[in-house]
Amino acid sequence: MKSGAAVQSLRNTVQVDLPGRAYDIVIGPGLLADAGTQIVPLLRRRRVAVITDNAVASLHLRSLEEGLAGEGITAVTLSLPPGEATKCWAELGHCVEWLLDQKIERGDLVVAFGGGVIGDLVGFAAAILRRGVRFVQIPTTLLSQVDSSVGGKTGINTRHGKNLVGAFHQPVKVLADTDLLETLPRRDFLAGYGEVVKYGLLGDAVFFEWLEKNAPAMAAGDVAARVYAVTRACEMKAGIVMRDETEQGERTLLNLGHTFCHALESATGYSSRLLHGEGVAIGCALAFELSARLGLCSQEEPGRVRAHLKAMGMKTDMTDIGGDLPDADAMLGLMAQDKKVLDGKLRFILARSIGETFVTGDVPRDMVRSLLKEALQHG
Repeated sequence: MKSGAAVQSLRNTVQVDLPGRAYDIVIGPGLLADAGTQIVPLLRRRRVAVITDNAVASLHLRSLEEGLAGEGITAVTLSLPPGEATKCWAELGHCVEWLLDQKIERGDLVVAFGGGVIGDLVGFAAAILRRGVRFVQIPTTLLSQVDSSVGGKTGINTRHGKNLVGAFHQPVKVLADTDLLETLPRRDFLAGYGEVVKYGLLGDAVFFEWLEKNAPAMAAGDVAARVYAVTRACEMKAGIVMRDETEQGERTLLNLGHTFCHALESATGYSSRLLHGEGVAIGCALAFELSARLGLCSQEEPGRVRAHLKAMGMKTDMTDIGGDLPDADAMLGLMAQDKKVLDGKLRFILARSIGETFVTGDVPRDMVRSLLKEALQHG
């Protein structure tokens, strides 16, 4: 058991310095126990509404309630079914009506306690409730700690695709307790790692090199490595969000691998066949392969990306996804629903090298079709 001082020394704070809406991302162990101390300065009355999912609630809700009670904060709680299917109109309505039933006012605080699904859904509910209620993100997965909890993107899925309905609504604080990662199944941890490695690939070659050396220890439970990796990813995302909050330019780079990923998620019905971070990893490998075929980066770069993902035990190919997938033309049709489509043209994040990426709509459709056709046949 680490002492309080030892736990504190492992913590980092990253500030998202948006004018009038600045907030801290606090990263490290033991934050659930300190939730009351972290949140009480934000409260007008010592009461919060917590929305979580059943899996997180069974593991961690009591610890959160105890952490809040330490500062005299009472919590009302709604627990939803886990899984991507929860990010839907019906559950959005459920959340909003429940928050109104609890008489949550504009000056109150909503807590999103869970992974990316809960963070996106609850953030959107907070954005539209009374035209905007403040909320705190307490992300419980690696993926949500490094990506979805930071930057204010909220939303739900529809039959047309993923995250096509939503709002930009920044949290007032993010508490990323790295202790919670210990209860993640290995598959979920590695899926989250797909978003971690994305940051090195899109803009920090030195961080990618660090991951090549240290990610196995991080996956095995090295606390200091986990805190550093989450911190560096959050620093990179915070920097991009501060420069481009509503994705008019540079923020689009955070979607490296996602054009392929979202199509694959749609093709697999947002089911457990493919977790989001697994799709990101496959998408990053495909984006580097497409970049090499276009002569943008050396032929060695896709091999290095793939080798690292394989060394981590991750999915790297479309053939790693169980069950049948649509053919190349159908996959192109799914990609056309992506949010990054501009004037009907697909836009990709491509690479000049590991750590240097850019956005382009100038990609021959036939080359994408050819890549997909090959990827569907063999890894």
